Amino acid sequence: MDIITALRLSPTHLGCAICVILSICFTLKLLLQHLFHWKNPKEQKAIVIIILMPPLYAIVSFVGLVDFLGSEAFFMYLESVKECYEALVMAKFLALLYSYLNISISKNIVPDEVKGREIHHSFPMTLFQPHTVRLEHRTLKLLKYWTWQFVVIRPICSILMITLQILGLYSSWLSWTFTIILNISVSLALYSLVVFYHVFAKELGPHKPLAKFLCIKGIVFFCFWQGIVLDIFVALGFIKSHHFWLDVEHLQEAIQNVLVCVEMLVFSVIQQYAYDVASYRGEVKMNEIKKKE
Repeated sequence: MDIITALRLSPTHLGCAICVILSICFTLKLLLQHLFHWKNPKEQKAIVIIILMPPLYAIVSFVGLVDFLGSEAFFMYLESVKECYEALVMAKFLALLYSYLNISISKNIVPDEVKGREIHHSFPMTLFQPHTVRLEHRTLKLLKYWTWQFVVIRPICSILMITLQILGLYSSWLSWTFTIILNISVSLALYSLVVFYHVFAKELGPHKPLAKFLCIKGIVFFCFWQGIVLDIFVALGFIKSHHFWLDVEHLQEAIQNVLVCVEMLVFSVIQQYAYDVASYRGEVKMNEIKKKE
């Protein structure tokens, strides 16, 4: 049995549908817990946006799987929806970390105990920044800009890519140009989050920042790199279409969508630990006890 035959069988669609439904259920459960214990709106608004990432990715991928004979513009639109939301999630994750540390860039609030800490940049950032810089308001502002540039660049590139695709002007060199721009942009955004985590690892410890960050980075990592691997497999001839009505590009998209549906179920389960409501539940209970007293 070849790959396309397997994809056309109803168990494939049914299995992916089950993964999507379970991902939604796990996320809905966590979402309702946060809404029931709505103690810190600033933090929990960011958490709600972040935890919606797996089910959104799963739903979009399932739509692409159901209509896997869609046009290139259709698949590009689906990918753009996921990646634009990914940009928003990165920005909200940084805002969540700022909230944990009581840092406000707009209000120029930086706790005195963290000022002056050393930030060690690695290559290739040392080409543009000193190897060692001191933590101050300007430094935190720069880290914020490095994250937010992806929030701006990703939607702009998506609009341009879809427009050029519809107009029939989306050539291969343009595709590679956008790919390079977006890879640099997302890498810079992820780098800023990693730097921020390393600088404040001690203070962020009680909030399980590593688990939170790995959920986001894991989704980005799997979706991006498995796409690259599939491109290589197609180029090497490992993935072939044996049907005249289906080209190998559509087959590749179908395989990618199946993988994403399964992976998003895994990440929605991991988020139950990374973004659990325990700390907010404790605060609510303490307030109830104080009221009774």
